[in-house]
Amino acid sequence: MANGQWYPPEWPERIRALAAGTLTPVTPRRAATVMLLRDTGQGPVVHMLRRRASMAFAGGAYAYPGGGVDPRDDDLLVRWAGPSLADWAARLGVDEPAAQAVVCAAVRETFEEAGVLLAGPTADTVVGDTTGEEWEKDRAALAAHEFSFAEFLDRRGLVLRSDLLGAWARWITPEFETRRYDTFFFVAVLPEGQRARDVSTEADRTVWTRPADAAAGYDRGELLMMPPTISTLRTLEPYTTAAEALAAAPERDMAPVLARARLVGGEVELTWPGHDEFTKRVTADATEGPTA
Repeated sequence: MANGQWYPPEWPERIRALAAGTLTPVTPRRAATVMLLRDTGQGPVVHMLRRRASMAFAGGAYAYPGGGVDPRDDDLLVRWAGPSLADWAARLGVDEPAAQAVVCAAVRETFEEAGVLLAGPTADTVVGDTTGEEWEKDRAALAAHEFSFAEFLDRRGLVLRSDLLGAWARWITPEFETRRYDTFFFVAVLPEGQRARDVSTEADRTVWTRPADAAAGYDRGELLMMPPTISTLRTLEPYTTAAEALAAAPERDMAPVLARARLVGGEVELTWPGHDEFTKRVTADATEGPTA
């Protein structure tokens, strides 16, 4: 049975164009996504959402809360707690303004798409409940880009808790894609008193699931996922608590993973270096799609 690897029908043609030198890759936009974890009696579970089938990018696929950076998120006036911007820049492999924008995007998107906020009144506290009417107004306003995340923190008198995030992986959308992202994956533990909510306008379903269960659903072809999603899910499986996973983040390799396409005889081969399970091949003149 085929697995649930997301593979758009237009990819073979675009891969061939890239190999022929007739396709100019677009510049990837920086983005962040968060694997939000909480403990259960059966081990940690991760919060996932299913993208609406109508979405232009990865419609119907399961993913984590996340999205692109807001250019305003590199504002140096952001209220900040945790590792310094210099430390985050070194960890993420970017400059300090970009590091701030990426971390802000991770926290902001988790609030926008799951109603969970990694921020508090002080550097060692976290808000306990974000379900009230006023919180919802601010969440919706952030999602509508009515004000920046720095302005939101100022309005609320809150400090961004960057220490509650752990950088986990970095994947860059293949060069032949029309929409490209340089995505940083983070792990975080659901703060005490908060709960994830189904508030994303881009999703038609949200679930808490054991990583092993979701990966098994992918292997059976029941759950559609992009390679970065299923890859990061598998790396979460060994951990017995959410805190254990977060504590392991500093040892994770943040070297970016970028798919490569090349001509091999009469086929175009698509590979993700270090991730052989995602290798695909299509005949150079095929129209029917990829073969494993």
